[in-house]
Amino acid sequence: MTQADRDAGNPAKQVREEDAFDVEAVAAWLRENATAFADDLAGTPEVRQFPGGASNLTYLLRYPDRDLILRRPPAGTKAAGAHDMGREFRIQSALKPVFALVPTMVGHCTDDAVIGSEFYVMERLEGTIPRKDLPWDLPQEQISALCRNAWDVLVDLHSVDVAAVPDLAALGRGPGYVERQVSGWTGRFERARTDDTGDWSDITTWLAQQQPADVDQRLIHNDFRLDNLVLAPGDRTRVVGVLDWEMATVGDPLMDLGGALAYWVQRDDDEFFQMFSRQPSMLPGMMTRAEIVERYCARMGYSVTADQWRFYEVFGLFRLAVIAQQIWFRYFHKQTTNEAYAVFGPAVGYLETRCRRLIAG
Repeated sequence: MTQADRDAGNPAKQVREEDAFDVEAVAAWLRENATAFADDLAGTPEVRQFPGGASNLTYLLRYPDRDLILRRPPAGTKAAGAHDMGREFRIQSALKPVFALVPTMVGHCTDDAVIGSEFYVMERLEGTIPRKDLPWDLPQEQISALCRNAWDVLVDLHSVDVAAVPDLAALGRGPGYVERQVSGWTGRFERARTDDTGDWSDITTWLAQQQPADVDQRLIHNDFRLDNLVLAPGDRTRVVGVLDWEMATVGDPLMDLGGALAYWVQRDDDEFFQMFSRQPSMLPGMMTRAEIVERYCARMGYSVTADQWRFYEVFGLFRLAVIAQQIWFRYFHKQTTNEAYAVFGPAVGYLETRCRRLIAG
């Protein structure tokens, strides 16, 4: 594979000044503590930063013979329980033996003295991450195959026998996942309010009144998108990796699907919502949200009417609005200078309108 192939769809850039860390300190820590690829970690790596995402910070560590990925929390105030590097590391370590599409974990550092925060390091999976614009042209039939394969990965994940893996089973809190999510995200939203936050009380009341019982207890990703997948270098329709397990847990799989489809922008969506697109979901050959729900439910054996699905769709958009509001809170209070976050305030207002439109039918 050429270097161009290795970098396709993975636009790592120069590290932002506010996100820089002591590279030699990380290199020294890895030489002492790495549990994999130790023979490839001599010297000090070149470091680049991935600009995508607005939650945990992600860096490329480029050694002569191997690329690794480092993840660490952002600076500033964080939601309680968020950005838990150890949890993300442990979930992937436990999942790897039963779900092959997980990177190999290399090490988790809990000593803030190394770079000022905890962090973990994992292998970089070779392949392409399908971001908003694919780095190459695919015929429509291959785009359709990519779409089917991607959503079938979510079915495969939701089919993992959680009970057979104690470290994964321990994530579950039993029935009531939907209720905990509705109340939990409502609370997060209230704590992240800024002076320009609208009145969402009618939306949160509707969610509380319409919430169904859990359909099941499965391992869920909670941030499943095409740009969290890695495609095989030799087969651009085949998924070889799933990334970003920060919010993974055991819970209702339909809530996972609803959260994932909040990011799925269709070609017939309005112009503002199309600005949300971070994955190539608008290409000819990609399924619509309704088609994805139908295919997923058929494979999982669930029966969900369009009216029943409306709750999951509204909740997914509300949850996305809370995430955007938490990021906007950091930017509003000047805890970050990243100008890419300036759009999150207007995005929250748009999602408020979109939720009300769905509720009104």
